[in-house]
Amino acid sequence: MNYLAHLFLSCHDDDLMIGNFIADSIRNKEVADYSERIQQGIFLHRQIDSFTDNHPIVRQSTRRLHPHHHKYSPVVIDVFFDNLLANNWHLYTDETLPDFAKRMYQVLEERQADLPIKMQKYVPNMIANDWLQKYGTIDGLQYTFERMEKRTKFKSNFANAVSHLQADYDLYEKEFNQFFPDVIQMAEEFCGC
Repeated sequence: MNYLAHLFLSCHDDDLMIGNFIADSIRNKEVADYSERIQQGIFLHRQIDSFTDNHPIVRQSTRRLHPHHHKYSPVVIDVFFDNLLANNWHLYTDETLPDFAKRMYQVLEERQADLPIKMQKYVPNMIANDWLQKYGTIDGLQYTFERMEKRTKFKSNFANAVSHLQADYDLYEKEFNQFFPDVIQMAEEFCGC
């Protein structure tokens, strides 16, 4: 899953959220540079990724995309799932998505010193362009995939990903809503929240 889901699955804990947010930018040898609770957030992120990648429902979704996106199919599903979370937000929390996004951006601004330099540079753009809420829009998804397309070395077909979501939206949404309660439970057990 992408930023929205990872932040949501951080059990309302700022340190876990920071670790969960930065995990993809942290090499194993750098983990020890962070506080114990941020380290736990890094490990939470990795556990979420592993759990998600191995979940039978997610594998089913990924297989459907494989003819179009090959090895990038799991990446496409991660982004789709942020869109589906944004559009099914009310099923998982009473906090509105705008309030959640505002709270996350505030934490990221206040804790910028805890972020790797590379992330410190793009967090202002993330906030200014409200990425967390834009994941829920088709334009936001298309923008995300276009950015990803520019960064990939191999053929990804990211430019056509949105059309694949739209073609089978009801099916992806059903699968997401079957899967997401499982990952919530896993994250809560992992964090002890």
